[in-house]
Order: sequence, then C-alpha cells, then structure tokens
Amino acid sequence: MTHQAPIVIVGTGLSGYSLVKELRKLDKETPVVMVTADDGVSYSKPMLSTGFTKGKDAEGLAQAGTDVMAEQLGVEVRTFSTVTGIDTVAHELILGDERLAYSKLVLAWGADVIRLGIAGDGQDHIHSINDLMDYRAFRKALDGGKRVAIMGAGLIGCEFANDLRNGDYEVDVIAPDPYVMPSLLPVAAAKAVQHELTKLGVSFHLGTVVERVDRSEKGGVRLILGNGETLEADLVVSAVGLRPRIELAKAAGLDVGRGIKVNRALETSAPDVYALGDCAEVDGQVLLYVLPLMASARALAKNLVGEHTQVRYGTMPIMVKTPCCPTAVCPPPAGADGEWHTEQEGSDVKALFKAPSGAVLGFAVTGRFAVEKQSLAKEVPPIHQD
Repeated sequence: MTHQAPIVIVGTGLSGYSLVKELRKLDKETPVVMVTADDGVSYSKPMLSTGFTKGKDAEGLAQAGTDVMAEQLGVEVRTFSTVTGIDTVAHELILGDERLAYSKLVLAWGADVIRLGIAGDGQDHIHSINDLMDYRAFRKALDGGKRVAIMGAGLIGCEFANDLRNGDYEVDVIAPDPYVMPSLLPVAAAKAVQHELTKLGVSFHLGTVVERVDRSEKGGVRLILGNGETLEADLVVSAVGLRPRIELAKAAGLDVGRGIKVNRALETSAPDVYALGDCAEVDGQVLLYVLPLMASARALAKNLVGEHTQVRYGTMPIMVKTPCCPTAVCPPPAGADGEWHTEQEGSDVKALFKAPSGAVLGFAVTGRFAVEKQSLAKEVPPIHQD
C-alpha cells in the first residue's frame, strides 16, 4: 500500500485555518500538515485593530492555541518552520534541510508589510502590525506610553487611530495624501471619516511624510516631517500597506503578478499547488479582505476533495472599523466609466458611483447611511461576473 502524502497548507492565519475548517466538513480523513513561521495561535487578523475598543490585549484576541486547533481539526501543525523553497516536480516543500512531500500544496502565507526606509536612529520604535505576534510586541512596547504616531491614513491606519483613541492614547496620523483612505473612499466620505476622527481627538498631518525618526532624550522618539513639523511620540505604527508574498513562488517557477496568480479554482500554474488569501491574485484581483477570503476557502476546500468549483465573489462591501464614523464601501471597478453622486448631511454621506446609464457600480456610506450597505450591495454588480 503506497503511503499517501498529506495535503500541506503553508500559513495558520485566517486563510489557512478557514480552509481546514471547510475541508473537514467534506473530508475528515485525509492527512493535513499545516506549516507556519509563527506560533500557530488562531486569531482573526481584522480584530487586531479593535483591541483597545474591546478591552482585549494580545492574549484576549487569541481564539485558540495551536494544540487545540490541531486536535479540533485533526491536523498536524508545525510551528516556527520557515519555508525556503518549493520543488513542484518532486511535489515537495523545502524547509531548510528537510523536504516535506505533499499530495496537494496550498500557499496561504499572506502578505508582508511594506517597510519604508526612514532615516534616524529610532527604528526600533517603529512597529508594523501584521499578525498576533507583532501585536503582542506592540502592546508590550506601548506599556506605560501615551503618544502614538501612525504612518499611513489608509483603512488600517484609520482603524488603529480610532482604536488607540478609544484606549485614551494621543494619536498623530501622518500621510502623503490630502485626505484619508484615498484608494478606497470618494472625497466626501473620506472627509466625513476624517472629521469624526478629528472630533475624537486624532491629529492629522496630511500631504506630508515622515523623513526621520530619532530617539529622544525622554525615551520615545522625535519625528521630523517633510513639511518641517516635529512630533514627539512613545512609538510609531507603520501602516503604509501590504505586499503579497510572492518571492518563493516566483523562485519555484509559478506565475506571479501582484500576487501568486491563480484561476477561479485557486489553482496556480503548477500542478497540485494552490494559493489562497492575501498572497493570491485570483483571476486578476488581489483582495485583502475577509469576505473574498471566506468565499475562496469554501471553493478551494471543494477542489481539494475533487469537486471542481470556481469561486464566485458576488458583491462584497468592505466594513471600515471606525466606530466614531461607521463606514462601508464597495469601490467601483478600476477604470469604470461614471461619476460619484453624493447626498450629505454633516458626516452622514451616501455616495453612489453611477455609470452613464444610471446603473450603480459602487457606493460609500458613512454615519447613519451605513445601515444601507446591504440593500445597496444588491444593486451593485458582482466582482466576478459569470
């Protein structure tokens, strides 16, 4: 009897664990080995920007330990294991000197934070928060501090700004664009979120960048901005974006673009190798959000058990976790022909992106209009049209 190589999943974030949960609904028996570079503790990454609001530290945001997950899901979890290569011909994952055979391989190893090359001797005070271990280190470093500077005013920067203010920290946000979340929100909605965050006590320094971070005599850091301003902080959060992890896949000969290229069945260009979550470019789309990830996990689980299934995304509004200004957005397709039509009362904004025909192709709603997100989602065409 030939020994069946396991399904190997690289990554124990939301993608990896969601996939195994879906897989075990369909197949309880096939051996699964999960490989992770971190401690394998189960947590929901989107919750990292809600810790202070929910009154939870890193341990409070953890959902289950590695042993519990391994037992619940009937899998082997290998923690602190660094993947150094993929041999697609031999069907083997390379972990330093070790080779791990796979029947099918899923790359769910996520995205790396973009790190800015910033001058100064205060680099050890700059924190990027991409997983629970990063969050734990950030909370430990923040202990006793009161002032946090955030580089970046995108979705994550704004969510952390709201959360830190709810934790009663002084918050400065520095970003190069003239308003917040420029790639996600139309101007009226962006200004509404910024207005409410400002009312909450967040200080914005927009249209400029951090040029230097130097240690200060007080134990924190001094930030020098491009506009000549100087800020003091206990630590800095860098929230300038994510870049899908593609280097190892590229080195193994897989097709890559912004992410690891997969079709709607989540198949890469190599046989029996799949990609899921933040590292995947599904049919040309890199979507770093929970709803598409869950839809992909359900489809991929079926593919792994031999039921050919294509992921269907439908319409997926993005929820922005800024409780001071509830916000939901469904961006129009890139390059879509049309314009924004806005209804506004103070910080309550309802912006619809309409094609010349009058069809609604996208929307952004803030404040009291945020409750309309589901009804509006029904009007917007799905991301992938069959």
